[in-house]
Amino acid sequence: MRASTTGRVLHDPKGGSFRFDAGAVCLDFAHTGGEGRYAVFETLHQPADLARWLAEPPLSVVMTVPVTAGELTAAKALRQAIWDAAHARAARRPIPAGAVATINRAAAEAPLAPELAADGTTAGWAATVRATQALSTLAREMIELLSGPLAERVRECAGDNCPLLFVDTSRPGARRWCSMERCGNRHKLRALRARRAAEP
Repeated sequence: MRASTTGRVLHDPKGGSFRFDAGAVCLDFAHTGGEGRYAVFETLHQPADLARWLAEPPLSVVMTVPVTAGELTAAKALRQAIWDAAHARAARRPIPAGAVATINRAAAEAPLAPELAADGTTAGWAATVRATQALSTLAREMIELLSGPLAERVRECAGDNCPLLFVDTSRPGARRWCSMERCGNRHKLRALRARRAAEP
């Protein structure tokens, strides 16, 4: 069952990993790989990879119907649309029409339906559970994000050549980095070196 927490561990193909919290599950999903130069970050190679990603918290979706190759293709199309829409929003540009259409198409499918367990204190997802339902849920969250009060808080990391996206949920709205342990620390080190180099 979906919880309020977000975030995943991202792995750099050159080595190393770090925890990145995008602040929204749909944005976490946008960072599972990509096209072109982002293909090296691809994590959804097979339908089973998509099923595994969806099964992790906070969605915790256990498929009752196996993910198909067609659903994997649809998932990657939605992922790209979320990526394109979020980058456009962060840059205060119009969202591409193709991205809007793809997100709306995914959202038009039936979403995941929450179901209260017999004990009345826990919940899960009502069967039957298909990947298209999970994708619809992600698309609907993206629609809420883009049309809601946090739309102005969609940001791109201020680090050099870091395209990671997040929702700045900090109270002052001052988050700049994908992660302090990654780009934040790199910035601090560069600033420190620059100050030392400027000292007489």
